[in-house]
Amino acid sequence: MQLDRIDLKLLAELQKDGRLTNNDLSERIGLSASQCSRRRARLEEDKVIRGYRADIDRQKMGLGLLVVISVTLATHNRDNAKRFARLLADLPEVLEAFSLTGEMDYHLKVATRDLAALSHFVNEVLLPHDSVQHVKTSIVLNVLKDFEGLAVGIDT
Repeated sequence: MQLDRIDLKLLAELQKDGRLTNNDLSERIGLSASQCSRRRARLEEDKVIRGYRADIDRQKMGLGLLVVISVTLATHNRDNAKRFARLLADLPEVLEAFSLTGEMDYHLKVATRDLAALSHFVNEVLLPHDSVQHVKTSIVLNVLKDFEGLAVGIDT
């Protein structure tokens, strides 16, 4: 799909505030509300815009501990990787999961209430799973940059 300059402006504005109406968008990008509506619908239909969600403060939700967990699988085959993926799909503590090249097979971004909850997650959920061989945890001391949207500006 080819995105033009106006599509990129529209996407940039929606990333800042997904609740913008088509009238608000039209004022910000200099296009009629009906054109904004058509473009937004096309971007949604083409799955460029995958959805809209609230940005919730994890600490205010009682999830004060953020952890990066590195996981090595017990065996490296497709079935074991699928078992591990199924495990992750059912774990709300896992905010993001990445399959990697290199020494570790996966990095997980995990949020828990506290150290006791982290200990339970690692020792009672991850380590006993038959797909997992090794787990290494790193507690996040400070978040320097959080995801705030893709670089969709017209300068990129």
